[in-house]
Amino acid sequence: ITGNPVRRDLINIAKPKQTDYEFFDLSSDKPILLVLGGSLGSKRINSLIGDHLDSILKLGVQVLWQTGKIYFDQYKSLAQKGVSIHSYISDMSQVYALSSYIISRAGASSVSELALAGKPVLFIPSPNVAEDHQRKNAEAIVNNGAAIMIVEKDLDSFESVFTNWISDPVVSQEMADNFRAMALPNATSTIVNEIEGLI
Repeated sequence: ITGNPVRRDLINIAKPKQTDYEFFDLSSDKPILLVLGGSLGSKRINSLIGDHLDSILKLGVQVLWQTGKIYFDQYKSLAQKGVSIHSYISDMSQVYALSSYIISRAGASSVSELALAGKPVLFIPSPNVAEDHQRKNAEAIVNNGAAIMIVEKDLDSFESVFTNWISDPVVSQEMADNFRAMALPNATSTIVNEIEGLI
């Protein structure tokens, strides 16, 4: 098991600066939910967050939301105090550092990055992928007590699951710590060493 190569700036994510919060027009004194649907965005995750945005804000949580380019125009009008909406975010180390909680798909690269980020994660795996591999990726993490998951057909339970999740920061942090322990930060050198050995 080598893990997947990730960008070097994700291996040791620095603590956020006040200027990072200001860049996204968010406050440093409230938790931040980072919402990711992959670089292209997720129609289902965007719809979910749009439908539950008011209830999320009522829980005292800010939202840093990457919609994907094709969905941005549909959701940009929801931006407000405590809600920062972007079509694409290039500096992932910056937003991982800012985030208190993360909602994400469960592709291999995302899982590898999120393990390094070491934050509480709620996976919503895409069902529209070969051999349902995102669900299998997420299950491997969940089965190690390192994240939670809701499959798309069960998203009616989102509000109660989300509320319970952020209402127990001790358990959430334990999951985050377990996930961080699963990270494989030396994946690139391990793969290269294997290749050199085979040569």
